[in-house]
Amino acid sequence: MVSLPGPAVNHFRPDFNGFPENKKPTGATNVNPVREESFPIDDEKVRRERKEQVNKKIASQKAISVILRREATKAVIEKKKGSTRLFPGTVLEALHERIAALRWESALKVFELLREQLWYRPNSAIYVKLLVMLGKCKQPERANSLFQAMIDEGCDVNQESYTALLSAYSRSGLFRKAFSILEEMKNTPNCYPDVYTYSILIKSCLHFHEFDKVQSLLSEMVSQGVNPNTVTYNTLIDAYGKAKRFADMESTLVEMLRQRECKPDVWTMNSTLRAFGGSGQIETMEKCYEKFLSAGIQPNIKTFNILLDSYGKTGNYKKMSAVMEYMQKYHFSWTLVTYNIVIDAFGRAGDVNQMEFLFRLMQSESIKPNCVTLCSLVRGYAQNGKAEKIGGLLRYIESSDVTVDTVFFNCLVDAYGMMGCLAEMKGVLVMMESKGCEPDKITYRTMIKAYNMNGMSNHVKELRLMLSSVGKSDSRR
Repeated sequence: MVSLPGPAVNHFRPDFNGFPENKKPTGATNVNPVREESFPIDDEKVRRERKEQVNKKIASQKAISVILRREATKAVIEKKKGSTRLFPGTVLEALHERIAALRWESALKVFELLREQLWYRPNSAIYVKLLVMLGKCKQPERANSLFQAMIDEGCDVNQESYTALLSAYSRSGLFRKAFSILEEMKNTPNCYPDVYTYSILIKSCLHFHEFDKVQSLLSEMVSQGVNPNTVTYNTLIDAYGKAKRFADMESTLVEMLRQRECKPDVWTMNSTLRAFGGSGQIETMEKCYEKFLSAGIQPNIKTFNILLDSYGKTGNYKKMSAVMEYMQKYHFSWTLVTYNIVIDAFGRAGDVNQMEFLFRLMQSESIKPNCVTLCSLVRGYAQNGKAEKIGGLLRYIESSDVTVDTVFFNCLVDAYGMMGCLAEMKGVLVMMESKGCEPDKITYRTMIKAYNMNGMSNHVKELRLMLSSVGKSDSRR
């Protein structure tokens, strides 16, 4: 086993020799004190200073007034009262906050409140943002209703709004409707589909593995004189790679290289490396990496994360170490993803000390661990039979603000079952209840497997009943 070196993090430059001793800010000490009386009083200067103080007070009062009005408006929004004289900035701010958070129901209620205001004027840009949000939230019919309301209010329907509506249907896999909107766009003035429209539809088809539709759309783009761009090709390469359709991925990459207008970028490189590295084709991944570098494409932190993950999962710890040393040499800052990948790799390699060192280091770098981090630590401890270490990790979670979910608890159940700690495994159910997490089928199946391995059939019968009840509750939903 090769032990990977941890990154030597130093937040100061190598030539930094410490702070000067006994040196105070220049404004803190009067080195050459001079009496105020030594200078004549400038009346004009005094008047200017007084005027500035008055202006500051007025500005402060206005700011307080604005804040109070905003707070009052927020209170009305939360209570859903029908006031028609709300503060415009706050209503729009509340709407955009809900759109960004994909809280579609709340966003639509605030939008209705917005439309009731005396100062309201229909705005196409707001409608488009709402349409995009509804598409992401898989609410195509509501998006269609909103699109009709937009037309009824006299807003100009353009390519952008049509594309947002088409996206809402295609994201939900409703391709018949999406393709009918595409045809409608072709027959509507100033709404002809562009490369962005086609790219969105292609991405949705790829997501649902509708590969025949993808080829049809690409052919249509060529016949309509709409050339695919770098984003289109990157979308295709990434999707084909994830679906392990390597022949399609390579042919798309070759086609991209033939186009003078489309040049591969770091996204192209990352998608290609992820596809080959994720499937264990390390040699092919490395050859592609060298070719992209020779083409002048510079790697970013995501590139190195992909390399680290690929090497870690295939046990190539020497190469993984080389990537870490390169990142350290050229000052690539580690992200949460980087730490998660390397912590998981050390757990797999059985190097618990280095795994713990990295966990402490990420906290000292103010990088907050997530459930992926915690699951990697639990698996690492379990593989090395360190049940007491898992107890320490649980105490850390209790004293921190890290949110855990059912996936983490399932990992915990599996870890205790693997080590034969059946009492602790059963206690996880109590922990889940205290955290408001419902056990799922994976929870019960993992426990059943552990009890079967230890010949405890009486517990298995009880858990099978619980498992069947989970199935019934899921079917009712």
